[in-house]
Amino acid sequence: MNKIYVIFINFIKRLLGLETKEDTDEYGNEIGKFMPKPEMPVDEEFMINFKKNGGKFLYCEDENELRLNFFEILKENHWEKCEAYCSNLEIPKIFEHTKLKFNKNLSACVFLSDCEFLISNTGAILVSSCQMGDKRLADLPLNFIIIAKTSQMIKTIGEGLQKINKKHNKILPTNITTIKTFEEKKDSDFMTYGSTPKNLYLLLLEDL
Repeated sequence: MNKIYVIFINFIKRLLGLETKEDTDEYGNEIGKFMPKPEMPVDEEFMINFKKNGGKFLYCEDENELRLNFFEILKENHWEKCEAYCSNLEIPKIFEHTKLKFNKNLSACVFLSDCEFLISNTGAILVSSCQMGDKRLADLPLNFIIIAKTSQMIKTIGEGLQKINKKHNKILPTNITTIKTFEEKKDSDFMTYGSTPKNLYLLLLEDL
């Protein structure tokens, strides 16, 4: 069986929450019974932790599916004619087919943005002033729609900071933070103390 096809099928199974056989690797090759299990792929680890944090996720094979899924989110939440806070001027061009009003009004019903990276070991979304400007998470609307690409998945926040440094020619953007609480926690713990919960949808566009 074609290895690329097997990888794709296993990736889709992980996205749908279906388990793959534990005795084969991602290429379908058999793994010895007493061999140590390979490290979990970053895409699978991110999905598990992201869903555990309460995030909602939609996989998009191409930009056409991205537009369709975006419209379904608007329709489901009755946001078709609302205002969307958006600081990236390129994003509104993708969604010109909607009736959204794009601006920087903090009273908008949804915050629409891209992100820096997706952190797999915590299921968090790494953002900076490139997305939020000088605003705090608490200042922004409750509802978030984040657009990211599969190539933006990385293991740790440390790796993310290194990549941001390289991406922005060593001139780090300010206001770097992570979003990792996507629902109200009845019993908050040390890790979520002081965080700002957001009702967050992630539209993940395949680019690998």
